[in-house]
Amino acid sequence: MRFGLLGTGYWATRTQGTALVAHPNAELVGVWGRDPAKAEAAAAGLGARPYTDVDALLADVDAVAIALPPDVQATLATRAAAAGKHLLLDKPIALDVAAADALADAVDAAGVRSVVFFTNRFVPSVTAFLDERAGGDWYAARITMHASIFRPGSPYAESAWRREHGGLWDVGPHALSVVVPLLGDVVEVTAVEGPRDTTHVIATHAGGAASALSLTINAAPSALSFEWVFFGENGVAELPLADATPVEAFGRAVDALIGEGAHPCDVHFGRSVVRVLAAAETARRERRSVEV
Repeated sequence: MRFGLLGTGYWATRTQGTALVAHPNAELVGVWGRDPAKAEAAAAGLGARPYTDVDALLADVDAVAIALPPDVQATLATRAAAAGKHLLLDKPIALDVAAADALADAVDAAGVRSVVFFTNRFVPSVTAFLDERAGGDWYAARITMHASIFRPGSPYAESAWRREHGGLWDVGPHALSVVVPLLGDVVEVTAVEGPRDTTHVIATHAGGAASALSLTINAAPSALSFEWVFFGENGVAELPLADATPVEAFGRAVDALIGEGAHPCDVHFGRSVVRVLAAAETARRERRSVEV
């Protein structure tokens, strides 16, 4: 499958581009970015061609991998789908429900394939954990994702969309991508804001299970914490450590896009995640429960 890469930042080049170059069944044709100079540098580093016109790149490829701010991604991915290109999307797929709906509708109308790269869902140890425990009597989960990305030296320190929208929208999708398969779809949320831009979410799932998510990307550097615990009638289970690098995980996402059949992490699941995040944002702002 011939790919175009939309994006020139750290994640685009170090993860997505690197994985595409290494994949035996993918060809990285070209790179487009909002800054032509950065696109040229990224393309040179990956052995691909730089493009200044996104439509010219779309004309030369079968699929696009996108590593851009979510609002930019939603617009360009909708455009790519309309052009008949398969989509390997980053999370979240958009920053509002209307844009996520428009993207999902464009994918359906064009009949193209879509995969959203929720990193953990393409890690073998996590995939096995979820497969083995699917259908169990899980009634609660506690997820803590306290990262610190704005410290000096972080490749994401200058990310404007992450600074504006915070951990709810950045790491929240990762939390939901693992919780939903075991506890079911989220139907209602409440949320409050805490110090250091932390969002605390209580989610009610279909069937009555509940999860508690504590999310930030601005934690104190000495207080980083990542915890995924599930509670059920048969005991307690903790998510295993990742046994794959992000590059390896992205290669598995490429496999999913190229392979047969729909992947669970397609644009429709991506849209459902955006709906939960938007509801949590409203709940936090208005201090009330919000149905999803």
